[in-house]
Amino acid sequence: MAFSINDRVKETTTTTGTGTLNLAGAVEGFETFVAGIGTTNTTFYAIFAGTQFEVGVGTVTDATPDTLSRTTVISSSNSDNLVNFSAGEKTVICTLPASRTPSAAMTAQNFISTHDTTITEDQTIASGVLAGPVTVTGTVIVTGSLVVI
Repeated sequence: MAFSINDRVKETTTTTGTGTLNLAGAVEGFETFVAGIGTTNTTFYAIFAGTQFEVGVGTVTDATPDTLSRTTVISSSNSDNLVNFSAGEKTVICTLPASRTPSAAMTAQNFISTHDTTITEDQTIASGVLAGPVTVTGTVIVTGSLVVI
């Protein structure tokens, strides 16, 4: 089991409630979560329909149907708790939440960079993963674990 993010991963679901999502297949021109993230891997996700939305961390399972468990909510239309989704089709995507991306003069709780990145401002990072070319011109303080790939 690994943490993975990928571009152009988008499916739909008609799952209701607060439980694991049954995924209905890739939207045309996109990959499924199983193809883009991999079974048993965790990823950032966003689910949205109308005024309901949820952004979090979930685990992908290759099954019939494929599923996405919602293990940690980062933000939502339900005061940052699991959303009790109503009937109807919802869109589910792999995303990189704003609160998990670096910006100038921010204090990051978790920092993940998988592309060419420059850290120019002082940062305090609770934990993180740096992969790809990373240039640090500011001061980076890591209070937890840092993995550099």
